[in-house]
Amino acid sequence: MRPRRRPEPVRPAPQDRINDAIRVPRVRLIDEDGTQLGIKTADEAREYAYAKNLDLVEVAAQADPPVTRVMDYGKYRYEQEQKAKLARKHQTSINVKEIKFRPKIGIHDYETKKGHVVRFLNQRAK
Repeated sequence: MRPRRRPEPVRPAPQDRINDAIRVPRVRLIDEDGTQLGIKTADEAREYAYAKNLDLVEVAAQADPPVTRVMDYGKYRYEQEQKAKLARKHQTSINVKEIKFRPKIGIHDYETKKGHVVRFLNQRAK
């Protein structure tokens, strides 16, 4: 007997790095109202966030130095989920309509199907 293959493990979605998960030495710090506070060490930025009773969230990891923002992470996560839900809601799927013609189709059937094709194309359907 052939051994069964195991299913691929489900990989978790990449999550934002927050607070102690930020391991880089220097970060660009943005305050909760959007003002840039400059480049600080990660420890200084973390202490600043803790003093305000907020979280330090890495928003742009690819930047040099990485950009972090002081914010309430729960609220940020909720807003991101709402944005994603709205994007999925407004996403349209393209439906391709197909009409088949047989070689031995009757004249009236041909005219009916031709009318359907014209109607679909006038509605800009695909």
